[in-house]
Amino acid sequence: MTRDDLFNINAGIVAGLIEGVAKYCPRAWIAIISNPVNSTVPIAAEVLKKNGCYDPRKLLGVTTLDVVRARAFVAEAAGVAPEGVKVPVVGGHAGITILPLLSQATTPCGKRLASCFGPEKISALTARIQDAGTEVVQAKAGKGSATLSMAYAAFEFARSCLRAMKGEQGVVECSYVECHDAPNGAAFFARPVVLGAQGVKEYLPLGPLSAFEKEGLAKLGAELDGSIQKGVEFVRSMKK
Repeated sequence: MTRDDLFNINAGIVAGLIEGVAKYCPRAWIAIISNPVNSTVPIAAEVLKKNGCYDPRKLLGVTTLDVVRARAFVAEAAGVAPEGVKVPVVGGHAGITILPLLSQATTPCGKRLASCFGPEKISALTARIQDAGTEVVQAKAGKGSATLSMAYAAFEFARSCLRAMKGEQGVVECSYVECHDAPNGAAFFARPVVLGAQGVKEYLPLGPLSAFEKEGLAKLGAELDGSIQKGVEFVRSMKK
């Protein structure tokens, strides 16, 4: 299915579910994993706004699958175990909007892995992370898409939310959230955030970017903005 196919099916489903959340549990944390996340999170935000119960700290787009893939691919390329490898992935959750910050990839002991890769390898790894969903579909020869890895990513993100709810300090996840200081001015942007008992506690800076990452950041802006606006317009066109 294309992203447009997913939007046509999931936009109404997400809007309906969020209407229910707004009515019955308006203070709940909401983690959106239904694709296209770049559009479904703005849909959820607009529905919550219409119902007067929008809290941007508690609306979280789950982009953990991109992080999981980045960790696995980077660890494989560097010849290290994936456990403990950290790779922030920012931007969005589709195609070129997925921007892994490979210059910041580290091992458990804090060693930066960028020195292991030349420009060609960094470009190839970035493209593979961005297109990993297609890679899975092709591997399954049309018989399915990423399900096990998506389930694991959902589990990992939900576990972090529960840890934060219980009061654990320093819980950091990359998440697609509304923010007013996105580096490209987007209304929603995937970035590292600190989770607290009431949702997002702190929006972390992206840190220094390589020239390649700055170029990727500039490229993703138009596509990300278009996806966000598509979600907003969908809700505005809904019958009251």
